[in-house]
Amino acid sequence: MATAVISDIHANLEALQTVLAEIDSRRAAGVPITRIISLGDIVGYGPDPLQCVDLVRERCEWSLMGNHDFGVLYEPTNFNPGAEAAAYWTREQFDAETDESRRKARYDFLDRLRVRVVDTTWAKDPGLTLLAVHGSPRRPINEYIFPDDVVTAPDKVTTIFERVPRLCIVGHTHFPGVFTDEPDFYPPNELTDGIYRFTEGEKAIINVGSVGQPRDQDPRASFVILYPPGEGAADTNNGSSAGYAEFVRVEYNIDSTANKIKAIPQLNDWLGDRLYEGR
Repeated sequence: MATAVISDIHANLEALQTVLAEIDSRRAAGVPITRIISLGDIVGYGPDPLQCVDLVRERCEWSLMGNHDFGVLYEPTNFNPGAEAAAYWTREQFDAETDESRRKARYDFLDRLRVRVVDTTWAKDPGLTLLAVHGSPRRPINEYIFPDDVVTAPDKVTTIFERVPRLCIVGHTHFPGVFTDEPDFYPPNELTDGIYRFTEGEKAIINVGSVGQPRDQDPRASFVILYPPGEGAADTNNGSSAGYAEFVRVEYNIDSTANKIKAIPQLNDWLGDRLYEGR
């Protein structure tokens, strides 16, 4: 089943709505996207946590728990001051809900978020087992896998790949791209048409990037569509049946999100300013 994968929304409603509209538009055009999944960090930093949680509950088949979701539900440990203040403000928004059933439903949703999912059904090929985590297979909620780790920390990357069955999807760093077990890292702009083809015998970790707070100097919202073998147009047009991941970027109304952030005293203005630069 072709799967749209989103991550790191960070309470950016405008970005989330735009990404969901893009997915709906592709479905209407015949792209066989059968489900949407989320890799976590639905909340944190941004101005619309309740609306984003409600949309993920409504539109996603399932979601993982990110470190910011964890921080709101429990405690924001090891957060910088801006992130910590945003976590406490976000919790206040949950608690301020006057409808008790809605408040309970949102907290229950956060409480049920899983830290890892092993998906053996998304592709008919049993060799394409998909591991989904927010951070890394080694520490699912908190560990970062940075692009330069393939050069500066190859032993770390090797150890992480030992926990990857074949394919793994992550978020957390807000840097989209593909890690291979060479090890190497390929950003989307180094992939032909933003497409990474699954290769027999090669393990890969696919970072889907961030919907609501990209940090790769591209301010557009980022997500990925995973196509099992034989289900995507790029396979059909190329005469291949390998399956692939397609990186997608969409523009959204940054002004709206940034202005909301700056209107909330508990949220640092820089959280809005950074959105324009994708950092």
